[in-house]
Amino acid sequence: MDVPEMHSDLEPIAFLLGRWEGAGVGGYPTIDSFNFGQEIVFGHNGKPFLTYTSRTWLLDEAGARVRPLAVETGFWRALPERRLEVCLSHPTGIVEIYHGEVVFHKIELRTDVVARTSTAKEYTAGHRLYGLVNGNLMWAYDMAAEGQPLQSHLSAELRKVGDFAPEAY
Repeated sequence: MDVPEMHSDLEPIAFLLGRWEGAGVGGYPTIDSFNFGQEIVFGHNGKPFLTYTSRTWLLDEAGARVRPLAVETGFWRALPERRLEVCLSHPTGIVEIYHGEVVFHKIELRTDVVARTSTAKEYTAGHRLYGLVNGNLMWAYDMAAEGQPLQSHLSAELRKVGDFAPEAY
């Protein structure tokens, strides 16, 4: 399958394209701290947005997979003046819309809208930072949930393990 030409609007976030894998740490006042593994895939189809899929799994002390954790999928839209809109959906009944900006290889996003189904856990806001550091994708996520104020929840370091391939889209 031919790789579509990348839309020129995506240039500021083109560094995200590909498959990334790595590990991170998580914690929050309402849960115990934990280690997790993660895979993120950013793709495109020639239109002015990136496709995004993330899946995580719990790791034991030896780094072995224990069980699946979170999954999220969505779209990253590049806008003029290095601004971004990100729409994410979670199978737990939460949908988020983020607004943010790109400065070189650093992305900062804040929730503009959080919508929840009647069965979803209480979640009210998120703040995400992504950055390319020494070729690795570093990211951190703060959240406000379960009556807690916005605070650190997750962070990870991922290495690029594959370029964008149409079959991954």
